[in-house]
Order: sequence, then structure tokens, then C-alpha cells
Amino acid sequence: MKKVLRIYFALGLLLIIMFVLGITIGPYPMTLGDVWQVLIHGPVGNASMLHTIIWDIRLPHMIGAVVIGAALAVSGAAYQGLFINPLVSPEILGVLAGAGFGAALGLSLSDHFLIVQLCSLAFGLLAVGLAVGLAWRVGGDDGLIVLVLSGMIIAALFAAGLSILKYTADPYDKLPAIVYWLMGSLGQITWSQLAWSVPVVVVGSVLLILQAQRLNIMSQGDEEAQSLGVAVIRTRISIIVLTTILSSVTVMLAGMIAWEGLIVPHLTRLLLGADNRLVLPGSVLIGAIYLMTVDVLSRSLFSVEIPIGILTALIGLPIFAGLLLRLGASGWR
Repeated sequence: MKKVLRIYFALGLLLIIMFVLGITIGPYPMTLGDVWQVLIHGPVGNASMLHTIIWDIRLPHMIGAVVIGAALAVSGAAYQGLFINPLVSPEILGVLAGAGFGAALGLSLSDHFLIVQLCSLAFGLLAVGLAVGLAWRVGGDDGLIVLVLSGMIIAALFAAGLSILKYTADPYDKLPAIVYWLMGSLGQITWSQLAWSVPVVVVGSVLLILQAQRLNIMSQGDEEAQSLGVAVIRTRISIIVLTTILSSVTVMLAGMIAWEGLIVPHLTRLLLGADNRLVLPGSVLIGAIYLMTVDVLSRSLFSVEIPIGILTALIGLPIFAGLLLRLGASGWR
């Protein structure tokens, strides 16, 4: 237990360090002294530009990275526990494909950012609803396998729809906006978006963490879980609903960010073991740290900021390959 507490303390300290670094690093570098002066004294004299950069750009930027990283990571950990499958991630039931299609549709129909976000949320929820409905209609003894296959079908459907939208979009106006959105970026996050998204992610993450012990029991099989008093169907539906909402919120805020929900839970298990009571809260911390780190790299490696969705894929692939080499085939069962 002491080892676990030390790990959590180290992760919390690392989160604070990365948050501070994220505020100071960027195209306009600044020192900790500059940040302290702006936070304490406000926009006085030459600090007015720094005040704008910190309060209007970098603070929302970094808080958004924490929120999105935590939401994707805890969703991925919950899904992997629910499906008892290490290859599962938040997009397994088509939520990201549906949300991406909705965002592209919103961008095609309107320039109003709220319309884009509402379409993203609506189609993310619709995609998962269709996947669950299809799985329920098919039925069968292997419910989880049917659910995964249904998710793959619905994801492919919305991916095809997205291709149609991109093909028919105005190549000089709408198409670049759609492509940029799908690459993922934290640059558009504002305080008004954080005002509603932070409570949603906090409540959703806490509710998922409260399901951790049920996930541990359900890993022994549905019959064993039911004999121990777990309402398997109700628990499964509640986890799917919560992860769908969390994943849709991330697309609403920053577009498509791949691999985060797949990689981070594995990194968490390497540190804390397989107990979901430790993995889910640990994934929240490590997911936030991971995305903040990627965000800092996206702003510091090149003269222009690279869309974060590209870097999460480029960094996530070798990490996943390294985990596969380290754990071997037996480590994924």
C-alpha cells in the first residue's frame, strides 16, 4: 500500500510539473517569474501581452489537455476491464467515428462552433446506441464479442459517411477545416467550453472509478459475477454510457486524438498492477500527464504547432510495440 501511495504522489507531482512547463513553453517562451508576476499582479505594464497569452491561450490549453487525457485514459481502462481485452479502446463501439462524422457534418453545415460540438456529441451517442442496438438484436451467448463486432460495423459505417462528407466538401473552405479538426488540436479550447466539460469529465470519471470493483468481479465471468450480487447488464450499460459521454466530450473539445485510450491503461498496469481499483484512478493521472507531455512536444519540436492527434499516433505506436515486446503473448491474456 505504501508503494502505491508513493506512486500516486509521484504521479501527482509530475502532473503539476508538466502543467507548469506547459504554461512556460511555446512559440513565445517565458520564465516562471513571468508567470508568477502575471498571476499575482495581473496585466500591469509590459505584462499585458503575457497576461493574454497565459490566461486566454495557455491555461485553457493545459487544462484541456488534463481533461481530455484523463477522459480518454479512464474510458480506455474501463473498456479494457469491461471487455476483458487489452486491445480495446474508447473507439471500439464507434463513438469516435460517430463523433468525428458529426463534427464534419456540423462544419459542412455551419461555421458556428456550438453547432459543430452539438453534432459531434449527438452522433457519438448515436453511433454507440446503434452498436448496442445491433448487438441486442443479434443476441447470442457471446454478448461481448457480438458487441465488439457491432461496434466495428457502425464505426465503418460512419467512417464511410465521413469520407463522403470530405469528398463533397468545398475544397477551399470546408474541407481544410474538416481535415484539421480530425487531426486533433487543443488550440481552440476556451474557458466557456471548460466551464461545462470539466464537471462532466470529473463526474463521469468518478462514476467509472466507483465501478472498479464490479469490473474486477466481472472479469471472472458473468455467471460468477451474478452469483456474487453484481447486476451485470446494468453495470455494463452504465459503463458504456459513461465512456461514450466522456469520449464524445473529447472530440467536441479537440477533435480526434488516437491511441491515448489504448496505451495509457497498459502503462498504468505496469506501474500499479491489474486491480481496476488502482488502474482507473491511475489512468486518470497518467492520461493527463501523457497528453500534456505530447502537447508540450507538439509546441516545442518545430517552429509551428503540430496537431496533437498526429503526435499521439506517432508516439503511441512505438510505445505499444515496446509493450508488446516486453510483455509477450502471455502478458495480453
